[in-house]
Amino acid sequence: MKPLPPKLTTEERQAANAAASAARRTRAAVKVALRTSETSIFDVINSADPALQRMRVRELLEAVPGIGKLRAEAIMERAKISPTRRIAGLGRIQLAALKGEMAITKVDPKRGLLVVMSGPGGVGKSTITRALKSDPRFWVSISATTRDPRAGERDGVDYYFYNDSKFDQTIAQEGFLEWAEFAGARYGTPMEPIEHWLALGKNVVLEIEIEGARQVRSVAPHALLIFIAPPSWEELKSRLLGRGTDSPERAAARLALAEIEMASAGEFDHTLINHQVEQLIEELVSLATSHQEVAQQE
Repeated sequence: MKPLPPKLTTEERQAANAAASAARRTRAAVKVALRTSETSIFDVINSADPALQRMRVRELLEAVPGIGKLRAEAIMERAKISPTRRIAGLGRIQLAALKGEMAITKVDPKRGLLVVMSGPGGVGKSTITRALKSDPRFWVSISATTRDPRAGERDGVDYYFYNDSKFDQTIAQEGFLEWAEFAGARYGTPMEPIEHWLALGKNVVLEIEIEGARQVRSVAPHALLIFIAPPSWEELKSRLLGRGTDSPERAAARLALAEIEMASAGEFDHTLINHQVEQLIEELVSLATSHQEVAQQE
């Protein structure tokens, strides 16, 4: 027997109906904006609004002037997008195919913004990037490395795993935005996927060390550099030493490095204090959005 759907209370049913009605109104308003050219399909695709992320791609395309139902079906077939696919389910190859199709009708996405995030160890950068991975406005960059994969790590998801020869070749071809050596292995940020997602209108986030941020500044001066700082030195010290697994020498070295890293905050465009992750992400999104709008006007 198939499991029965959960029974909703009257209040839960009313709330669900209200949410569904609000989502329909949002999608209807977007369709009007598309027809009047007040927005583009890539603005919708890169929107963080859950109601738009649940919108079917077919509905989106049909609302674009000059496309209509038949042409929308043809575009989706060429882009290998199923008739029931929703915006949230679009993959990298499908997005690239849509960009190519829209270029024919002179509809291009607004270029995304390169956001470089750095700061001392223990300040919460990884927690921030994990949260941003679920935001459709952002793509979190994946580093390449010459070290061996660890248990559970996947190529192209956690890292791009390069052998020494490929890493050397990429350096020679100037294919890294930045790279460095650490603990006997090399790490770098490949430029090709970054350029791909920027061209699709995604804001690309790099979580890298201070020296890497300096390298990016030298080759990508329009990137937005954000320094993540702790609420206080004492709190950072507590985070760094909290696990109690380091030797006294190692602990002293971590603190000394953190002091050096904190002193570099003035080299960044903005400093955000990580009092609370959700609040910091709101501030980061606001900064990225405003900088992207300014860049579009230049």
